[in-house]
Amino acid sequence: MSQDIQKIIDKFGITDYALYGKYAAKLGLSNCIPNNKGKIILMTAMTPTPAGEGKTTTAIGLAQALQMIGKKAGIAIREPSLGPCFGVKGGATGGGKSTVEPSDKINLIFTGDFPAISAAHNLLSAMINNHIYFGNEMKIDVKKIAFPRTVDMDDRSLRSIIVGNGSSSNGTLANDSFVITAASEIMAIMALSNGYEDLKERLGNIIVGYTRKNKPVFARDIKANGAMAALLSDALKPNMVQSIENVPAIIHTGPFGNIAHGTSSILGDYAALNLFDYTVTEAGFGSDLGFEKFMDIVTREAGLTVNATVIVATIRAMKHHGGAKNIDAEDIGAIETGIQNLFAHIEIVRKFGIEPVVALNIHTLDTELEIKKASDLLDQAGIKYAVSRVYSQGGKGGIELAEKVLDSIKENKITYAYEKDEPVKNKIEKIAKRVYGADGVDFSREALMDIKHAEENGFGNFYICMAKTQSSISDNPLLINVPNNFKVKVNSVIVNAGSRFIIPVLGDIMTMPGLPKHPAAEKIDIDSKGNITGLS
Repeated sequence: MSQDIQKIIDKFGITDYALYGKYAAKLGLSNCIPNNKGKIILMTAMTPTPAGEGKTTTAIGLAQALQMIGKKAGIAIREPSLGPCFGVKGGATGGGKSTVEPSDKINLIFTGDFPAISAAHNLLSAMINNHIYFGNEMKIDVKKIAFPRTVDMDDRSLRSIIVGNGSSSNGTLANDSFVITAASEIMAIMALSNGYEDLKERLGNIIVGYTRKNKPVFARDIKANGAMAALLSDALKPNMVQSIENVPAIIHTGPFGNIAHGTSSILGDYAALNLFDYTVTEAGFGSDLGFEKFMDIVTREAGLTVNATVIVATIRAMKHHGGAKNIDAEDIGAIETGIQNLFAHIEIVRKFGIEPVVALNIHTLDTELEIKKASDLLDQAGIKYAVSRVYSQGGKGGIELAEKVLDSIKENKITYAYEKDEPVKNKIEKIAKRVYGADGVDFSREALMDIKHAEENGFGNFYICMAKTQSSISDNPLLINVPNNFKVKVNSVIVNAGSRFIIPVLGDIMTMPGLPKHPAAEKIDIDSKGNITGLS
């Protein structure tokens, strides 16, 4: 049962905070001074099925298990986006007996961070069009506006729009688009900023568009970044709640792992490392996405290391990658084939200098024969693993996992996929070959021009943040298990100068998802007493 958040705050001696009701608080930035006292345990996964493999649930359950065996542990994870909550996955606060609470509030608006990010984003969009309407002093080419609009909802009809339709008082007629808030550059900036000055500088560095001579125009040029930062003044502060077993949880920012870098905020990490001996955090989707970005981007930007890595695996995902027609039915042969996907992710993690621990996350439909088969295959491969039942048993079901993770804690020396000062093409090719196992990279003519312009404008030393499907290690969602004999296709390259990202766009990846035929929103409801249901 949830405690009053004040009790947890008092327990840790926190003095700089603001309460948001009885069960949530915002931590002042004085709690977020980097000193790296604690250890980071990073949660990643094998290539997921559409429902996900339970990284958040496992992260919460592992922290609960660590607390149960006497360790000073906490959680640092992302805030849920309304898009997945109302779309395919439903709520994103864990599950079963390993959740963060109050889950309904966290899933729906929470402390207002996402609305603040949306407001700051759309303020800039409005100011871009307003600048053009009133004379366009910076000579922005209306066909080269680079900054979209945003909404925190899956809405495919907003992928491509026209603004300024009607009379001349409505502004200039131009093509425009929306991205989901979790894919906003401002979300990534929030997750990477280390304070207000850094935030304001990064916001000022956002490229709003280009002139006809292809020179970038920045948000600072139209004097937008100060007001944007003001809108984000509270949102920059990390949120603290707790798990169902009263483990403190810092939940802050929510960039997607297939589009952005997919990790919670650096400020949240700093606060957690100050407060806890062991911080369990997670990175979006599989090791080819969020994990790679955490290692290559976050650790360098924040000056962090990773002391242990857990790969979450499920028998259902193994069966999916093994070609099973029905992943709910027992299929030993599919496990034998599909476990190769897990082995591929283990090798990805090893290439960064870390020996991972596998958490075999048990589902209610897994049979004992299937669990034994997966366990035997892991034993035969010499993989350190633990059967995890944190969904059904909470911390108690993760004690074996906790013990094996503690045994794997090290001061790891990270081997990066690329060096920042390498040419952009080289960095992209190194990720494709080393992480995805590709034979090479095919760059479209547009992508090559994008790279040339990026380097000419001084952006060549930015991090690479790949935008690609989460459904395959490759860039093709149809290539499941362990793809081979393939090349990655880079269709275009986007520069996000505020977050300092070069974003290669691979395959048919989209920054505005759509709702499925029967979205999760159909099951979400509220009763006469205000109790929200259907978010699990």
